[in-house]
Amino acid sequence: MVKNNEKAFPEGFFRGGAVTSFQTEGAWNEGGKGPSIVDARPVKEGQSDWKTAVDFYHRYKEDIALFKEMGFNAYRTSISWSRIFPDGEGEVNEEGLQFYDDLFDEMIANGIQPVITLYHFDLPLALREKYNGFASREVIDLFDRYARTVFKRYGHKVKYWLTFNEQNLVLTNPDFWGVKLEGAENEEALRYQVTHNAFVAHAKAVKSLHELVPGGQMAGMVTYMATYPNTCKPEDAIANMKAKELLVDFYFDVFAHGEYPSYITSDLKRKGIMPVFEEGDAELLKDNTVDYLSISYYQSQTVSAEKADGNWLISGVTPNPGLKTNEWGWAIDPIGLRVCLKDMYARYRLPIFITENGIGVREVLNENNTVEDDYRIEYLSEHIKQVKIAIEEGVNVFGYLTWGSTDLISSGGSFEKRYGFVFVNRGETDLRDLKRYKKKSFDWYKNVIATNGADLSYKESISVK
Repeated sequence: MVKNNEKAFPEGFFRGGAVTSFQTEGAWNEGGKGPSIVDARPVKEGQSDWKTAVDFYHRYKEDIALFKEMGFNAYRTSISWSRIFPDGEGEVNEEGLQFYDDLFDEMIANGIQPVITLYHFDLPLALREKYNGFASREVIDLFDRYARTVFKRYGHKVKYWLTFNEQNLVLTNPDFWGVKLEGAENEEALRYQVTHNAFVAHAKAVKSLHELVPGGQMAGMVTYMATYPNTCKPEDAIANMKAKELLVDFYFDVFAHGEYPSYITSDLKRKGIMPVFEEGDAELLKDNTVDYLSISYYQSQTVSAEKADGNWLISGVTPNPGLKTNEWGWAIDPIGLRVCLKDMYARYRLPIFITENGIGVREVLNENNTVEDDYRIEYLSEHIKQVKIAIEEGVNVFGYLTWGSTDLISSGGSFEKRYGFVFVNRGETDLRDLKRYKKKSFDWYKNVIATNGADLSYKESISVK
């Protein structure tokens, strides 16, 4: 057995799981919900769509009972914008609002704090077709209308909010914000304009939350991939610094300081592609900074100056040769999480909430109707251990949520990439009976929570699958 780190987490530490609405709810056309860009996304042959997902929409009471049994005191999900406004604008859908009322009530009745993301890559389809998504200022105002609607409705139930999931992906994946780049006069300029529009929408939501919900807490959230220089060459150190600035620092600087950093503006001005700041944008960003920072964390990579391509926004990122990987090629790097946390807190001095961390693995039920997922136990144990060390070193981390409490459909459309403590009996295209079965990690995590993180033990002989 590994040596047990006997120090527990601070009192009130949030611990639970995280998902999205579109990857779990299903019921894609029920309850008055309109189609989202996810519903219209092409599905690869042999992969799943998101129409049923794991049927959380109809089974949330069963799942929440399992989360209570594990001891969750927090659970992160997202609100589906098209369940509230089926076409993104128009009339509000009361049936959709009532669903989330019922969901949040059930969570609270079971001692679970809702942690809610406003937007998780699921723009109402009508807003992409009509406005080209967040390329349009009109969508910024519609997003604020949607945000204000849910703040007024749920502000007395939900304290912790996130605006956009993994907002740093907007530059590399504007399609997640409903934006088509085809036909753009300058594609890079459009990418940065969409990035700016997302910052403005984020700041408006921060402003609206603080106006409407006394004590409401809003985060800026990124996916934080730790990066290291590929070698000890100074050129690789500089390449790594530049990659990190575009991958992470740019977003945190705007979230925390309310203005674009000079390393971004100098480059954009040199290229002649500074985004259009409409009147009041700069003041809006400056006056509406976040209450805490949030990250997802899964892996690390290295950065090589030699492999950098000046024609791409973020380049030179290459696999870390010194680490084991999961079957999808993601490097398993628990210490990298601590590196991220220490860097964030040193730079911004804001509380940090880890709202995603986990490992996806192909799994099947054994003859005992469970999964012996020792590799997940090891993965989570080692990452949690590094969070504890970071806290001991003075970093203010107030919560840790694993990705996928039950199995769910991945954002890329794969169900066999399973993340949960609970096995959901379905395949990629075969829905089977959708029954829930506890994996070995269920009881392990239950004990972690019961001991407030003091017992993270697992067998050292376990190898990561």
